[in-house]
Amino acid sequence: MTRRFQGDRLLVATHNKGKLEEIADLLKPYGVSVVGAAEMNLPEPVEDGTTFVENARTKAHAAARATGLPALSDDSGIEIDALDKAPGVYTADWAETPNGRDFVMAMTKSHDKLVQSGAPQPWTARFCCTLVLAWPDGHDEVFPGVMEGQVVWPMRGDQGHGYDPIFQPQGYDVTFGEMDRWEKNRISHRADAFRKFVAGCFA
Repeated sequence: MTRRFQGDRLLVATHNKGKLEEIADLLKPYGVSVVGAAEMNLPEPVEDGTTFVENARTKAHAAARATGLPALSDDSGIEIDALDKAPGVYTADWAETPNGRDFVMAMTKSHDKLVQSGAPQPWTARFCCTLVLAWPDGHDEVFPGVMEGQVVWPMRGDQGHGYDPIFQPQGYDVTFGEMDRWEKNRISHRADAFRKFVAGCFA
C-alpha cells in the first residue's frame, strides 16, 4: 500500500525553476504548496548512482533530512537501444563542458556513436523519468515513467530542452523539440511518472 501524502507543504528537490513551476501547477488541485531546493538554500547532492532510482533517492532523502519536509525529486534521461541504453543516467554528463552544458554537442555525440555502431534505423530509444517521494523518517515511494520513441537526425525544433530535438515520440511525426510545451508535458515520461505519483499519494 502506497503511503499517502498528508501535509500541505512539499519540498521539490530541484534548482530548475521550470520543473518547479510544472510540479506546483500539477499539485494545485490538492491544496499543496511547493517550495524549491534553491529557496531552502540546499546544495545539490552528488549524483553518483548507476540507475535513475538511485539518483532520485539520493536527492529526495538528502532534502527531506535537511529540512524535515517530505521531498520529491526526479532523475531522468534518454536510453538509446543501439548504444546499450546509453547515455541513460549519464544523459546530462554527456553535455558537460568547462563552460556549462552543451546539448547540441551531446546530441551530435549520440548521432556520431549511432553511425559508428552501424545500427540500422529506426534508432529506438526512450525517455525515462523516476520520481521519488521521501519522508524525513526515511520512507520513500518510487514512481517510474517512460516515453517510447526513436532518435532522428538532423535535429528538429527549438522547443523543450536537452535531447528533445532528436527524440521523436512513438505515434508522432514531430520531435519533442517541435512539439508545443503543454502537449509534450501531457504525454512525456515525466507526465507518466506524475500520473502514478498523484494516483498513489493524492488521489
